[in-house]
Amino acid sequence: MRLPLVAAAVVAAGLTAACGPSTQPVGSAAPSSAAPSAEPSAPESATASPEASATASASASASASASATPRPGSSPARAGSAATGTAAKPSRTSSAAKPATVPGPGYDSSADAQKLVDAALRTAKAEGRTVLLDFGANWCGNCKAADKVFAQPQTAAILGNSYQLVKIDIGGNSSANSALLRKYSPSGGTYTMPVLVVVSPSGTVRTDTHVTGNPPLTAEGINSFLRQWAS
Repeated sequence: MRLPLVAAAVVAAGLTAACGPSTQPVGSAAPSSAAPSAEPSAPESATASPEASATASASASASASASATPRPGSSPARAGSAATGTAAKPSRTSSAAKPATVPGPGYDSSADAQKLVDAALRTAKAEGRTVLLDFGANWCGNCKAADKVFAQPQTAAILGNSYQLVKIDIGGNSSANSALLRKYSPSGGTYTMPVLVVVSPSGTVRTDTHVTGNPPLTAEGINSFLRQWAS
């Protein structure tokens, strides 16, 4: 006994709902369980065909919705991942440059001052600072007063954040250090120590206290001088 087309479609829809999503591609027509009759269709079957088609379309829509719904326990796809499921690597963020080390008090007569200046210029260019050249001598009272201010927390913070400080001994017999002094403070004459020279990363002299005179060698005076030439 053949089932009417309407009944067959209802049974097929019930099986689809009970067994879960269809394995067919979304949008493909579901195969009919009953072959079309060679006999002329009865009026009832002609009327039932649209209803069967609507039922089959509803079944296909239900299958598509079930396929799109994530299964319980499955992890959602990561944002930015490729179609293969490979997660995108986060871009690295460059960290801010650490404050520069502020040299301790005094002047090292054995240091290669030219190498220290060259290294300071490279670092200043890479990290966006300015170079401060401090020409002085270990026996100079004014140089010792400036060193005490350099060691104070507020002044040391300004130096570390904005400057590469290079201390150069001109109190001995180093002709190389004397040549450096004349290079960055070329006006000559009698130098009053310390001679503070602010140099840009490109090597251009911005200010020279041999020409302008030293600021007051106090925290207020030196801090004001450093802030003025930091940018």
